[in-house]
Amino acid sequence: MSLGLSGYDLTDEQRELAGLVRAFADEVVAPVAYEADRTKTLPMDVVAQMGEMGLFGLPFPEELGGQGGDYTALGLAIEGLARVDQSIAITLEAGVSLGVMPIHRFGSDAQKAEYLPDLLAGRALAGFGLTEPEAGSDAGATRTTARLDGGEWVIDGSKQFITNSGTPITRFVTVTAVTGERADGGREVSTIIVPNGTPGFTVEPAYDKVGWHASDTHPLTFSGVRVPEANLLGERGRGFANFLHMLDEGRIAIAALATGAAEGCLDAAIDYADSRVVFGEKLGTRQSIQFMLARMQQRVHVARLGWLHAARLRDAGKPFKAEAAIAKLTASDAAMDNARDATQIFGGNGFMNEYPVARHYRDSKILEIGEGTTEVQLLVIARALGVA
Repeated sequence: MSLGLSGYDLTDEQRELAGLVRAFADEVVAPVAYEADRTKTLPMDVVAQMGEMGLFGLPFPEELGGQGGDYTALGLAIEGLARVDQSIAITLEAGVSLGVMPIHRFGSDAQKAEYLPDLLAGRALAGFGLTEPEAGSDAGATRTTARLDGGEWVIDGSKQFITNSGTPITRFVTVTAVTGERADGGREVSTIIVPNGTPGFTVEPAYDKVGWHASDTHPLTFSGVRVPEANLLGERGRGFANFLHMLDEGRIAIAALATGAAEGCLDAAIDYADSRVVFGEKLGTRQSIQFMLARMQQRVHVARLGWLHAARLRDAGKPFKAEAAIAKLTASDAAMDNARDATQIFGGNGFMNEYPVARHYRDSKILEIGEGTTEVQLLVIARALGVA
């Protein structure tokens, strides 16, 4: 097996959490991962058990129903799950970063009282509707609109690639919408809570994706959707700025997910190299294979150092924007490279979906796209250097 979590200055509590999640991943998640991928179905019983473990409440205060942990704890949980199933890991990541965090950080007292108990306990999920057909990396190009009429927001538009938006326990989605014009002539973008089942709000059929098959992902349409004016989340006109702050945190979580994926590929490749016999010798006795495995371990180590550093800066209240981008860039590269090398080690078996490396090979590409593409990360880093 890989070198694991030794040597990363984790606290006893963090090590215990990581061990619990990894055991859960091996004993509960892994046995159903292939079937969930094959049928493109999110296993809700697994999600329920994650809620019972308190994973959705990890980085939130105990007085709100959370676990009183931090972003490092969340990252360790996401990494542990991603080793065996990225779809389950992204369900947790999005559930916290894009579902709970906006309510916790920007919600009114009434909104927190209504939504946080079930979200933190994993009894409910929420999505965040930002991306649109014409607004991907250029999120400022939002075309969805919301206007006030008789004390209600009337919302029209569409969103795409929205995670956790159509599960049986999805409670609402938070959407970005143009709500007016700023004093400087620019568009005023705000965030508004839209409960599932609101007339005019349609969760379209799930996507036929290359990977993350068990993750719940849908396009959304809004046609004359009416919600109370009180469903405004945070300050009017601050929707885009608020999202950018959450995006920086989300990049740490995605880096942790990518690190877990890279380690999962390494572990599978080590096991295969130790058991596969070729020309009378174990595959792992060949120096070329040993060197591939060593490179894979190197990538896991550097990726983990990156996201842990960014998470610790965040938890200490220090600036972490560039570090989060570096972590996300490094870890997503590691996941893709390790998936490719693991598949090569597996040979023909690596092309068969029942093997986890094949699923990692398909799943890992989105890690270079979601939460900001590789090119966006490079731009963020370049700006931190003062050259962009």
